[in-house]
Amino acid sequence: MEKPIDQARAAVPSVDKILRLEGTQNLLDRFGRELVTDIVRQVTADLRGLLAVDEGAGDTISDDAVVGQIEARLEALAAPSLRPVFNLTGTVLHTNLGRAPLPQEAIDAVAAVAAGASNLEYDLDTGKRGDRDNHLENWICRLTGAEAATVVNNNAAAVLLTLNSLARGKEVPVSRGELVEIGGSFRIPDVMARAGAKLVEVGTTNRTHLKDFEAAIGPRTRMLMKVHTSNYEIQGFTAEVPERDLAALSHKHDIPFVVDLGAGTLVDLERFGLPHEPTPAETLTNGADLVTFSGDKLLGGPQAGIIAGRADVVAKIKRNPMKRAMRVDKMTIAALSVMLRMYGDPERLAERVPALALLARPVDEIEQMAKRIAPALVAVLDDSADVDVIETRSQIGSGALPADLLPSAALRITPPGSKRKVGAALRRLAATFRALPVPVIGRIEDGAFVLDLRCLSDEKTFVDQLPGLAGAVDA
Repeated sequence: MEKPIDQARAAVPSVDKILRLEGTQNLLDRFGRELVTDIVRQVTADLRGLLAVDEGAGDTISDDAVVGQIEARLEALAAPSLRPVFNLTGTVLHTNLGRAPLPQEAIDAVAAVAAGASNLEYDLDTGKRGDRDNHLENWICRLTGAEAATVVNNNAAAVLLTLNSLARGKEVPVSRGELVEIGGSFRIPDVMARAGAKLVEVGTTNRTHLKDFEAAIGPRTRMLMKVHTSNYEIQGFTAEVPERDLAALSHKHDIPFVVDLGAGTLVDLERFGLPHEPTPAETLTNGADLVTFSGDKLLGGPQAGIIAGRADVVAKIKRNPMKRAMRVDKMTIAALSVMLRMYGDPERLAERVPALALLARPVDEIEQMAKRIAPALVAVLDDSADVDVIETRSQIGSGALPADLLPSAALRITPPGSKRKVGAALRRLAATFRALPVPVIGRIEDGAFVLDLRCLSDEKTFVDQLPGLAGAVDA
């Protein structure tokens, strides 16, 4: 006699039967037989496992229900994990959210070279092998005053490659006040160790003098290094050695002087009403032999690390076998090439470079947008939370100008109730915003969910999806 559990398991259709169902045919067309068959096996195995502990579950199993589960898993599997989001955190160049947005011209350039063959490492004039740096080097030199330049996949790679090329197995003095930690717990001392260079700490956390560097230079010293403290600021009783003095000391001992600018900007940001940030051109003018900086921060381009400076020093770096492991691809080169050409016309940068446009955005414009959006948000939340427009401060982000905040405007959503109840409501609200078709990332602050609108450029799409928040606070 057949056992009840065997009867229940028999309620699960076979793999062959499911593949022959009319509802499955559409899935086969969309996702292919191999993937669909694999998911069908997973679903039927899970259902049989469920029936092993709950015989009654077999009463709810139908062909349509099984196909529905299969489709849901296929949709989830096929959905891209990397998606556009609305960055309303108040941090403009947010490392976790992709940093600088690219202008459409750069996006078009990426699409053009991604679609087929290109002259990435091919010289069209000579018909011989070319150098991919040739697509970028001329413009980098033009904008920085460098003799030569090369590009790698990010600024951490630029620093690592520079240290490994110039000081592997040797000593590099660095001020204690510049031993920074960047995102993801990557620290300058660790990068130096991986590069094979020996860190020599000089001075103190808050004060370092030229004599400290002079005392640290010995027969094993191969370069002096200055790290721009772009992600924090020491104030009060402080002292640091000017670049010109360090350059003179380096040249006196016939060793290169390297400056890591971190965020990096190719123009004086004061023209956009922003605080001054040192440029590569200024650093090289001050006597640095080499400067490294990022392409996807204040420059507003794709992720890249740029190394620029003396031709003989850059040539040594390019000969390092590690350079190949860190080189950028054709799409990065295409986007960065567009960005560099834009800097040839600095008067129109705020119009053409989205990152600079967001940083320079007038606070009145942001406030007016907040006032337009607030009523739609109030209507959707249906009195389940208070919504008001507030003044706030935006951060530049990605380690750039950490002490300088930009006046902005935000929507503040405050649920009612006790502190414990409000905390749960805010977590639900934040999760519901993240679950919208275009996820919205804000911040929880002082018992409220805050949406800084400085980076909101697509107001219509944002407002059109707000009905998806219905019940978010009450759930």
